[in-house]
Amino acid sequence: MANSGTIYLVGAGPGDPDLLTLRAARLIGNARVIVHDGLVDPSILEFAHPKAELISVAKRRSKHTMPQEDICTLLVAYARSGQDVVRLKGGDPFIFGRGGEEAEAANAAGVKVEVVPGISAANGAAAAAQIALTHRDASSIVSFVAGQCKGLSDQDWAGLAGKGRTLVIYMGVKTAPQIAEKLMADGLAPEMPIAVIENGARPEMRVLRSSLAGLPQLVESENVVSPSLIVIGEVTARDNALVELAREAAA
Repeated sequence: MANSGTIYLVGAGPGDPDLLTLRAARLIGNARVIVHDGLVDPSILEFAHPKAELISVAKRRSKHTMPQEDICTLLVAYARSGQDVVRLKGGDPFIFGRGGEEAEAANAAGVKVEVVPGISAANGAAAAAQIALTHRDASSIVSFVAGQCKGLSDQDWAGLAGKGRTLVIYMGVKTAPQIAEKLMADGLAPEMPIAVIENGARPEMRVLRSSLAGLPQLVESENVVSPSLIVIGEVTARDNALVELAREAAA
């Protein structure tokens, strides 16, 4: 469609506006229509043009402002009307961001689409927590999985966690007991170290550590809320003393 606009699938990173890419910041500042997720930090939306139309399509567990199919329809409709639209997502659009579905919808409609990658939640949160997802002495493999999905018990995670491996679980707070049970049933040692990173790369970030067996109790006793990541592997137990010293110095 010669006169159609462009859909920009833009990654907003893990929350800190300083972690936006230059491309993302420019698009946000110039856009007249921004369709954004609930996980996009309000400070990032402050980059928007004063006359920009901001449309929230926030998703929470079992409560969606707008179904995904309607979001795709909305994006295509704006583009077909000749307007460029920024679809702003927390983290990276193609890592548990449903960006693939939106790109497919744009392509099917003959609308131009551009993907602007962002720092993923896993990369940003782990860096802020000073947890190296890979380490020559501890991990040469990293896997990302979704902890909030249909048929969790039927998902095959065998071999994703263990010695020399790091497993990062998105959206796993509500299913922490099932996750711990599932991994231990797959043979992972109950004493395997884990970390829960709540509000990663934001001022209110918390980094909580325990063992795999203690994960459910940790989430409950510390009242962990989303957005949070669960990191499982030996890398979460390295250099804890340095991390605490750095946190004390920053305070």
